[in-house]
Amino acid sequence: MTEITNNAVQLPIAVQQFVLHWGEMGGQWGVNRSVAQIHALLYLSDRPLNAEEISDTLRIARSNTSNSLKELLGWKLIRRVPVMGDRRDHYEAEVDLMQMLTRIAQGRKEREIDPAVAALRICTEEAKRDAAISDTARQRIVAMQDFVVTIDDWYQQMMSVQPGRLMMLIRLGKKVLAFLPKGKS
Repeated sequence: MTEITNNAVQLPIAVQQFVLHWGEMGGQWGVNRSVAQIHALLYLSDRPLNAEEISDTLRIARSNTSNSLKELLGWKLIRRVPVMGDRRDHYEAEVDLMQMLTRIAQGRKEREIDPAVAALRICTEEAKRDAAISDTARQRIVAMQDFVVTIDDWYQQMMSVQPGRLMMLIRLGKKVLAFLPKGKS
C-alpha cells in the first residue's frame, strides 16, 4: 500500500530518475522495488535519513520502509547512525562501490551458490552410486558440479584480491587474454 503524505520532499529530477531506475533494476535482479529505491535514495543522500523521511520522500508505507530497511541492513548495504538530538534511527548507505559490490556478491553467493554447491555434491554422490541413471545424466551432473565449484573457487580467489587491484583486473577486461596461452580454450 502506498501512503502519500504532506511531508513529501521534492527530489531533483536526476535523483528521481536514479531512484526509479534503481528500483526497476532491483526488480530485474530479484530485489523488491522498494528495497532498491530506498537503497538508491540513501546512496545519493548527503546526510543520514530516518524512516519517516524515507517513507515521505518515496511515498511508500512506513511498514514497507521498515521491512525494506531490515533487508538492506541484512545485506550490510546500509547502517544505522546516530544523529545528535534525535532519538530515531537514521540510516546511511555504503558509498564505497567496491564494498557495495563485495557485499552484494557475498550475499548472493550465500543465498544461491553455496546451496547449489551443496545440492550438486549430493546429486553427484548419488549419481555415482545409482546404476539406474544414464551415463549422459551422470556426466552432466558431474559437469554442472565442476562448473559451479569452479565459479565458487574463482569467487573466493577474487575476494582475496585487494580492492584496488581487483578494480584494475576488472578494467583490464578482455586484455587479460593476452596473458593466456594461445590455442584452443
